Amino acid sequence: MTVVVVVIQVTLCLTLIGMVLLHSGKGGGLSEMFGGGLGQAAAGSTVAERNLDRATVACAIAFLFTTVILSIRLQ
Repeated sequence: MTVVVVVIQVTLCLTLIGMVLLHSGKGGGLSEMFGGGLGQAAAGSTVAERNLDRATVACAIAFLFTTVILSIRLQ
């Protein structure tokens, strides 16, 4: 059971890192490379940016839960 949770934890960690890097910051970020900067400059927050925000929050919450599960299991 612990091995499965660790595998999920590592997968969520790498996914979360990738999602955060895709977000556009003040300087544009990596999302500008994929066309995110053009839409944001023209119309504010695009549907793709909002969906990326939602997916990042969901991934962060799942990461939090797996962290709590691992901390309880490894005591």
